Amino acid sequence: MSRIIVTASTRMELSELLAATSASALPGAGHVPLHRAEIGGTEILLALTGIGKVNAASAATLLCERYTPDLMINTGCGGAFAGAGLAVGDLAIADSECLADEGVQTPSGWRGLDLIGIPVYEGRGERLFNRIPLDREVARRALDCATASGFSAIMGPFLTVSTCSGTAVQGEELLRRFPGICENMEGGAVAQVALMYGIPSLEVRGISNMVEDRDLSRWNLKRAVGEVQRFLALYLEQAAEPHPSPCCK
Repeated sequence: MSRIIVTASTRMELSELLAATSASALPGAGHVPLHRAEIGGTEILLALTGIGKVNAASAATLLCERYTPDLMINTGCGGAFAGAGLAVGDLAIADSECLADEGVQTPSGWRGLDLIGIPVYEGRGERLFNRIPLDREVARRALDCATASGFSAIMGPFLTVSTCSGTAVQGEELLRRFPGICENMEGGAVAQVALMYGIPSLEVRGISNMVEDRDLSRWNLKRAVGEVQRFLALYLEQAAEPHPSPCCK
């Protein structure tokens, strides 16, 4: 039986997917709250990691060691950068991740991990510093599946940070460092762990806000997490079919 693991940082980001898949609690996952569902011939594990890179990496490592998934999906909400073509309620799909605030503050400005010369990952002929690749074919199929199903979705690079950007100036600073369409707090950590274990990973987020001067009146968390979970319920159902549609298999 194939196995897909879906991770999110908060219960809100998984609650609708838990209901849609009729998942039941699965004991024995240590500190990670875990639920299990079965769709067709595919086992779906839904894991609540907690917020931030440390929680996400810890949970992803435990899940990869214990359950050896065929695909790791990270989801939740995210903030869209100006000019990315995304609006609140849209879906963002990562074709790569970036640890966007891991580096060195020098007298001449911020520099990435390549300045230190110590990669966050070295193996399979690669030395990776800030940028973490994701499986582009998996991402492309997810994008095709989303657009064919009527969702407004864009694929591009994601930036993972420890401090959310609450000002337009900070968002502009991040984009000067690395290109990106969406900011989040866990995706780079999950992508790095999946890469270390040789597991394909997919990251899909609902846009809850723009990266701008913080104004909660312009946010819509409920819509963001609702849209992305509605998409993932469809994606998982189609992916688990005996003969899945070309966009999801």
